Amino acid sequence: MSALRYAGLDDTDSEDELPPGWEERTTKDGWVYYANHVELKTQWDHPKTGKKRRVAGDLPYGWEQETDEKGQVYFVDHINKRTTFLDPRLAFTIEETSDKPTIRQRYDGNSAAMDILHGRDLSGKVVIVTGANSGIGYETARSLALHGAHVVLACRNRARAAEAIQKILEEWHKAKVEAMILDLASLQSVQQFAEAFKAKNLSLHVLICNAAAFGSPWQLTVDGLETTFQVNHLGHFYLVQLLQDVLRRSIPARVIIVSSESHRFTDIKDSSGKVDFSLLSPAKKDYWAMLAYNRSKHCNILFSNELNRRLSPHGVTSNTLHPGNMMYSSIHRSWWLYTLLFSLARPFTKSMQQGAATSIYCAVAPELEGLGGMYFNNCCRCLPSQSAQDEALASALWELSESVIRERIESHSG
Repeated sequence: MSALRYAGLDDTDSEDELPPGWEERTTKDGWVYYANHVELKTQWDHPKTGKKRRVAGDLPYGWEQETDEKGQVYFVDHINKRTTFLDPRLAFTIEETSDKPTIRQRYDGNSAAMDILHGRDLSGKVVIVTGANSGIGYETARSLALHGAHVVLACRNRARAAEAIQKILEEWHKAKVEAMILDLASLQSVQQFAEAFKAKNLSLHVLICNAAAFGSPWQLTVDGLETTFQVNHLGHFYLVQLLQDVLRRSIPARVIIVSSESHRFTDIKDSSGKVDFSLLSPAKKDYWAMLAYNRSKHCNILFSNELNRRLSPHGVTSNTLHPGNMMYSSIHRSWWLYTLLFSLARPFTKSMQQGAATSIYCAVAPELEGLGGMYFNNCCRCLPSQSAQDEALASALWELSESVIRERIESHSG
């Protein structure tokens, strides 16, 4: 993959990246040390920065630290029934300074997708990215393809998908990219996509649910549901249901769902605390585009958390994320007011490469292997709203989503 350095990537490593032949490990009491496999020695100081670190916080739920007969610390993931020498907390370490310890995050809001993928070879990995013909989805698909992954661009518009593939191939003619038609506003299209993908007999290591409708005027889909709700939540929910057997055969596998910080400004419950379907797919008189978007993003997190609870014991994890504040992308094209707002804010927004960074981090970070049910912002784990953490609400949304899909499928077949 050395020819990729080629596609405009900086050839210099970040200061945190270890030299070839080095490995990062932890002691029983949480100190980070560095193993040099070339010279067969270890040291406490980072080989580039010279700084000492230790891990922060407790191990994730279901993990346990053990020591082998040689005194080597290893970690047991009881949920997924596996062991590893990689401490799951290494993504977020405490740096020891002369003053006081500070939390050091490996990547942040200024990181680009290519920064995270620097030096990675994803050959053999199969990834689906929905809404991949433009914006964050395109940068996500492009970045993964330029690092060897076989990437399927799942798009509604065939012509735009073909243009996106051509642009990627112009950067690297050996990139493994293909387009498949997927219209999330049609349950039949989702079903046809899943059947066509399964017919290829490919694995599926990463499914990135990126596509979204934003600022759309009220409109019903062919399935009789409000468009924002179906595109942003229900279509992706159905897609994962149909592909979960492929994911379970491809373990370890990851589902990544792009949500938004706007999920904090709404709820989907009625006064009794139950999921209110009339809020999710409202009548025209009750519709407000921004609120519909916020509710769909709330659903994304609830769905991801419940999906992780159900599939992580089978080796499939799910995480969700906010890509970045006031990002300038084509998602705003549905309404002139949003276009004006984003245009005025453009000098202060993230680039598409920065916007794709958190999706890429969740998709490939080795320290997240086997870890799910989390929400990320700027490549850092953070807590979503209290409502989005509600397990009973997540379970109820799952049951409702299955019921709505079943009713629509039966009505079409009837």
